[in-house]
Amino acid sequence: MADDWRDDRIGSALNGTNPTVLRRLDAGFAVIGDVQFLPGYSVLLVDERGVERLSELPRSKRTAFLADMDRLGEAVERACRRLDPEFRRVNLEILGNKDAFLHAHVWPRFAWESADRVRHPVWRYPPENWHDPAHALGPQHDTLRDAIGHELDASAGY
Repeated sequence: MADDWRDDRIGSALNGTNPTVLRRLDAGFAVIGDVQFLPGYSVLLVDERGVERLSELPRSKRTAFLADMDRLGEAVERACRRLDPEFRRVNLEILGNKDAFLHAHVWPRFAWESADRVRHPVWRYPPENWHDPAHALGPQHDTLRDAIGHELDASAGY
């Protein structure tokens, strides 16, 4: 994957050049994460450039963004449960500490995670996990991408 789309994730999603986009939702884009040390990690990107905080959206769009976060979380849950019998749950979070655009993280959690990791936030994983090429998104994740996309499609009508 080329690096240029990473410089403007929302703009590249809007113009169709962001290769991580799974689906366009009501108030954002469901994307699969750049790293997959927890397989199924996904992110919801707001669909407007320049929006940094949930509170910057009109109330109706906030509600739609949060509903999209719920929908993506459930899609990840269903796909991961089907693909890995040790799936436990998803963690949903809106942080915004590093990237200055509104986005929500959807982290699947698994029973195979070590005891010192499974009960703590994902952010306590060592930095190597975030940069190890073995965890980078690639063609080996196509089945997972398809499964999450299928679940998003199935939930389109709620």
